[in-house]
Amino acid sequence: MEKRFYSLPPLPYEYKALAPYISEEQLRIHHSKHHQAYVDNANAILRKLDDAATSGSEVDIKSLCKELSFNLGGHLLHSRFWETLAPPGEVGKEPSGHLADAISRDFGGLEKFKRQFSQAAMSVEGSGWAVLTYCFELDRLMIMQIEKHNVNVIAGFPLVMDLDVWEHAYYIDYRNARAKFVEAFWSVVNWDGVSDWFSEVRS
Repeated sequence: MEKRFYSLPPLPYEYKALAPYISEEQLRIHHSKHHQAYVDNANAILRKLDDAATSGSEVDIKSLCKELSFNLGGHLLHSRFWETLAPPGEVGKEPSGHLADAISRDFGGLEKFKRQFSQAAMSVEGSGWAVLTYCFELDRLMIMQIEKHNVNVIAGFPLVMDLDVWEHAYYIDYRNARAKFVEAFWSVVNWDGVSDWFSEVRS
């Protein structure tokens, strides 16, 4: 059976669709260069492992596992990030359904959640992510602050929505002003899509 590999998902909108909050140039480079690199690197590691399985040669499995975790984490996080975003004005301005209820219950309301999520994003040490996730056992939303793509990840917790705060996500538009990018993020959140995705996750 032919082996399958990862591929770069197309964006669900045009590169210019998130302006002025995320420019066409910023989004194009982020998606087609940075995300593509994580896909390519993950596939290259898988091919090394396949070659070793065929030839019987030895590989540095510790190093490859670490590299795969980093690059595959980058691919999965970016894939959820693109779905977290939507052109301004095309979707609802607030979460709905189960997500709205859970945010109210677990964070005390949308504005309190946004403050906590923004603080998580702005205080990542170095490069990383703010992630809204969900604990099935407790039926509770939580915030993960992921460093790089694979540090501080809570195993088994799904990605409900996320925000990339690597500098490559905002430097063209905002230079080193991460806080301004985080503020702009709230103008392009795909609340309809995130709400639907959370209902699927819970079910």
